[in-house]
Amino acid sequence: MGNWIDNIALEGDKVKLVPLEKSHKRDLLKAAADGNLWELWYTSVPSEKNIEAYIDHALKQKEEGIEYTFTVIDKATNTIIGSTRFYSIQPEHRRLEIGYTWYAKKHQRTGVNTECKLLLLKFAFENLNCIAVQFMTNWHNIKSRTAIARLGAKEDGILRNHRINADGTYRDSVVFSITEQEWLSVKKTLEYILTKHNS
Repeated sequence: MGNWIDNIALEGDKVKLVPLEKSHKRDLLKAAADGNLWELWYTSVPSEKNIEAYIDHALKQKEEGIEYTFTVIDKATNTIIGSTRFYSIQPEHRRLEIGYTWYAKKHQRTGVNTECKLLLLKFAFENLNCIAVQFMTNWHNIKSRTAIARLGAKEDGILRNHRINADGTYRDSVVFSITEQEWLSVKKTLEYILTKHNS
């Protein structure tokens, strides 16, 4: 049996989501340098120091059917502007998580994230028939928590001491989700938000 998600690319008006490749390394670093995004200690944005490991890990997880990482391309300029992924993929439970998302600073709050999430959620609910899609972020990442809530996801709770960070500190994770029953209203809301961005 093959992977639940295999060889897919997604496209909207603003962006294309294509499978991550090693050849994207230089342009991913260039995108991450817009705002020095790796300096935010509570995110997982690649830097010159760890880009090789970042890509190798993502591709290995893809092979194992656990994750599927996309490179985000701005259609207007045909340039790489960030990355996002499906992870914790559980076909037996028809659920997955969306995360590890980041964009070059100049593309934040432009409608890019809304369109990316609409494309990912639409594929998850309408192609994979997911019963729920989960999001998780660091308690301290207020910007991410706000963005997830803006999508229409509901906060499920907080996992205390959920992970040990590379520096030895503990991470509390905030968990959100969208269920299949909520999908149509979430979809309608996201499409409406995008019309405002594009008007």
